[in-house]
Amino acid sequence: MDLIRIITIFAQEYNNMSFKKVKDVVDLLQTNGFKKVRQKGSHMVYTDGLHVVIVPDHGSKGIEKGTYYNILRQAGIKEK
Repeated sequence: MDLIRIITIFAQEYNNMSFKKVKDVVDLLQTNGFKKVRQKGSHMVYTDGLHVVIVPDHGSKGIEKGTYYNILRQAGIKEK
């Protein structure tokens, strides 16, 4: 394999990786007292009575880093 082909394959795999799985984020929210109140299309809405958080679920795509940290901020959860 030539170097360009290796780099191309790596770049494709890197673009398909997500920062967190949707299930992991949902589990974190539920552990912190959030309950799913509704879903419209690929967006789930969770609340703990004080905060409202929207979690995207685009299949196997997962949740990107910036979106993950915004969800934590909106939920008032400090990362450990």
